[in-house]
Formats: sequence, structure tokens, C-alpha cells
Amino acid sequence: MTRLPFPQWAYVPGETYEADADYETLAQVKLLVPPAFRGYVPARHPALRYGLALNDHGYFWEAREILETVWAAAPQGGRERILLRACILIANGNLRLRMEKPGSAGRLFGEALAALRTLGQRKAAVSGDGFADGFPVEALTATLKARSERPQLTKADWVAFAVGSRT
Repeated sequence: MTRLPFPQWAYVPGETYEADADYETLAQVKLLVPPAFRGYVPARHPALRYGLALNDHGYFWEAREILETVWAAAPQGGRERILLRACILIANGNLRLRMEKPGSAGRLFGEALAALRTLGQRKAAVSGDGFADGFPVEALTATLKARSERPQLTKADWVAFAVGSRT
């Protein structure tokens, strides 16, 4: 499979018109998501990896769009669905930071932290190939806790999913 292209620009509500979002690029990736995943969301699924990479490259709105598509196809009640919800909340929180809405970002990060705690109470699948099975949940939880302890969040406080590279 060829490398999926990043959108031509990052859409930010209030800074650009919604019609200016790069829907065409995102639509190509959304087509990779099946109507429903069977049992779990594979950790190496290209749309999932792409959504995470979008966030880590500053395409927060676009990351949320792709991750929501993967979430919608994830098995009901599965661990991946919980982790995907946390990732969607984080991408949305990052977007709020870019929009200079730190209170809203902090609330979203708090909701993501609660989702990660719920995930920690669920047993891992036997297969070990699911998104939630190998994801660095502890590191992401620690990053979110650190953000929640800051008196005021800034644009620089955005959270990456490759949490080893930014804290």
C-alpha cells in the first residue's frame, strides 16, 4: 500500500470556512474503514494509523474525523472503542488549544483521562492484535495527568499519541 497523503492544510474552525476542509483527502482514507470490524480494531489498520499520525502532525480536526469513522466501525463494548473515544477527545482537546480555548481543552482532556481509566479496568483480549492491546495507555495517561495539573493550558500543551516523543 502506498503512503497516504496528509491533507493540504489543517482545518481550524473560526479561522477557515468549513468548506475549506480537505474533505477529498479524508474521504480516500475513510473508504479503507469497513462497515464493522470483527472482534477488535487491528492495531495496524491503515485508517487508524493515519488518524493517529494526523493528530501527531497537527491535523487535529482531520484526526478526529478519521478516528470517529474508525470508532463507528469498532465493536460495541470493545476495548478499542473506549481507547478510540479517548483519542477522539484528545484530538478535539488539541484543536481547542489551537483555537485558544484552554478551558474546553482541559475538560476534554479530563474526559479522555476518565475513558483511559475505564479502559484500564477492562481485560485485554487474548489475540493481542487489537489497537488497545499494544497502545502505550500508561504513558498517555501520565501525559494527560500532567496536563491536568497545569494551572493554564496553552497551544504548546497539545498531546501527541506517540507520547514518547512529547510530554
